[in-house]
Amino acid sequence: MHIVWSTFGIQLVAFLILFWLLSRYAFGPLFGIMEQRKAHIQSQLDNAENSRKQASQQLEEQKQALQQARKEAHDIIEQARATSSKQADDIIVAAKSEATRLKDDAVRDIDSEKNKAIAALRSEVGGMSVAIASKIIEKQIDEKSQEQLVDQYLKEVGSK
Repeated sequence: MHIVWSTFGIQLVAFLILFWLLSRYAFGPLFGIMEQRKAHIQSQLDNAENSRKQASQQLEEQKQALQQARKEAHDIIEQARATSSKQADDIIVAAKSEATRLKDDAVRDIDSEKNKAIAALRSEVGGMSVAIASKIIEKQIDEKSQEQLVDQYLKEVGSK
């Protein structure tokens, strides 16, 4: 193979001119566009990482807020249970107190009515005794007649 030096020289000069033109007008802007693209991609990656971190932080905050809300709900439920239990106990105590008061009132009323009945019965018995005695004295009857008279008055008292 034979090298033609003149053709080689022309090709070399043409290549160098083409390389100079490409580096001046094509490679510079092309590399600039590539650098811009690289910076843009890096910026998007950084933004995505920041967004991921923010989302992770917000998720953690939401978990803590949910846990706090659950704790507060549990506390409210426990407080409601304690309050209702106390109210139930208070109602029971009040009901027992009222029942005791009503029972005591009923016992007093019964005793009062019993005493009134006893007094009325004594008064009636006393009156009947006087009536029987006066009838016995008036009639001056024998023992059998006296028994009949007492029985008759007892029947009258029983029918009243």
